[in-house]
Amino acid sequence: MRDSAPGMLRIAATAWRNTAQWTVGASMRTGSRMLRATLSGEPPTELLRDAGAEIRAAGERLFGESEPDRDGSAANPDMVGGDASLRERGAELLRRSADVDFADATHPAYERILGELAPDEGRILRLLAQQGPQPAVDVRSGWLPLEISSELLALGLSMIGAEAGCRYPDRVHAYLNNLNRLGLVWFSREALRDPTSYQVLEAQPEVAEAMEKARRAHTVRRSIHLTPFGEDFCEMCLPAPVGSARGRTDL
Repeated sequence: MRDSAPGMLRIAATAWRNTAQWTVGASMRTGSRMLRATLSGEPPTELLRDAGAEIRAAGERLFGESEPDRDGSAANPDMVGGDASLRERGAELLRRSADVDFADATHPAYERILGELAPDEGRILRLLAQQGPQPAVDVRSGWLPLEISSELLALGLSMIGAEAGCRYPDRVHAYLNNLNRLGLVWFSREALRDPTSYQVLEAQPEVAEAMEKARRAHTVRRSIHLTPFGEDFCEMCLPAPVGSARGRTDL
């Protein structure tokens, strides 16, 4: 006990010195801060909140409750743990990629995607997988196909809802937007080679109604496709019905 006394005295003296230094420094900073706040008309609540935060931070530094990182800010244990967890998962991913015996039959996102699809969206995917890209048209004002000088009257009109047998055809635009968000379909600005499908589409009441919005109007032919990711998803996750044919959409 006698041998440890000098060490204990040194610890106590160091703690007293650090406390005294911080007290003097905090008093000077607080006094200066109060003067500036008074001159600028700052509310006293702001000053008290700042002072409380400074006292808490100083107490952590004095008593070792939190170690500051290199840039002087206290480390967040949750953030550090999260970063470590992400690095561990990344390392495990790279380990599996280097393992020649590891077999990954399906993409890990497929299970999550299935939970984010409406039944009608499954019908649309199966239509695209079985029948290929589908025609779509934009309706714009004017006779000439110059988009700079024309107004968009209707966007992305198609027969996908009817062809796929969707229960809620009025939601087809939302369905396609969600499928695009998931990376399963993409909207091409190019037309399909077969003009017959566009002739049928342009004769639909929805297109005719859009054309009537302007004295002069024209259609711009587009197309809707599965992405390569979407093709693989359909092959892995959506079974094709037996004896399926164009227009048959039973699930």
